[in-house]
Amino acid sequence: MEHDENPSSFLTLDCAQERGLSCVPQQYVIPTLNRPNLTPKYANVAVIDMAALRNGTASRSRVIQQIGDACRRLGFFQVVNHGVSESVIDEAVSVASKFFDLPTKEKVKLMSHDVHKPVRCGTSLKDGVDKVQFWRLFLKHYAHPLNDWIHLWPENPPYYREKMGRYCQEVKKVSLEVMRAIIESLQINPTYLRKEIEDGMQVMAVNCYPPCPEPEVALGLPPHSDYSCLTILYQSHPGLEIMDSEDGTWKIVPHLPGALQVNVGDHFEVLSNGLYKSVVHRATLNRDMTRISITSLFSLGMDDKMETARELVDDQHPKKYRESSFRDFLNFLTNNDIAEGKNFIDILKINN
Repeated sequence: MEHDENPSSFLTLDCAQERGLSCVPQQYVIPTLNRPNLTPKYANVAVIDMAALRNGTASRSRVIQQIGDACRRLGFFQVVNHGVSESVIDEAVSVASKFFDLPTKEKVKLMSHDVHKPVRCGTSLKDGVDKVQFWRLFLKHYAHPLNDWIHLWPENPPYYREKMGRYCQEVKKVSLEVMRAIIESLQINPTYLRKEIEDGMQVMAVNCYPPCPEPEVALGLPPHSDYSCLTILYQSHPGLEIMDSEDGTWKIVPHLPGALQVNVGDHFEVLSNGLYKSVVHRATLNRDMTRISITSLFSLGMDDKMETARELVDDQHPKKYRESSFRDFLNFLTNNDIAEGKNFIDILKINN
């Protein structure tokens, strides 16, 4: 099929839903070896019942072990009974969808290529800068402390700030509980970094993946790991794939109604000295449906350095990673194209 050479209307946030494209523009066509399988196998993902974390010592110990096993095996798991109500999730997805349905002239007010901006809207990864473009629109905004940032969020659609703000507050509570459990599973001081994590960054990436006429030749996001300590995701439809490190294949995350997806980020790989792996993942596309994902990335403060826990370093287990901050990642993102396989975690590794 012949592919359109001109992606310019994507670069002004005129999305595929509005254009009704019959084929994928050439700039979005990814190399053959990297193309997704439209009938992928399902990943064998642990499902963690967070209610059991609160049900006494024996129950908590069992769940802590399950979380540690999941972080070690895939760096990924799903959580249920997490405490974020269905109505809060549904309202957040609704206002996200309404934002992407706004006229282009409204969305473009927030458009920026500057990855350091606390609120910005765009397409792909860096809006036309990347050699290969990706089939998504996004809205990113900082969310903690909420009162420091919410006045910068979109005023339209009405109630966006209220509904998304409520979701951000609720998922922040989940993140603290999960991060404490992960630290406990490493058998280091359970209060390690507690204050830094509570006061740390929360970055929201609200993504829209419009229907794609050729989902077999394009991606919503390329393979990458997250810089964060922890990422918590809700997706309206399946589409997230993770790299199964046990057999080196891409597998789709099974849909579990009401569940939140959790993945280990680069900074927890650093903290654990490589015991826990930052999961490599990508976003695939659908020919018929728009997929909304609400991604919450949690890290230490902008300039707070994450380093390997001292308890996990000795003569037999030398330090494997350099320390880094969220700002270090933003600088990396400014100067590198992750679509070319350049990963932040790789520059942190020490060659022992």
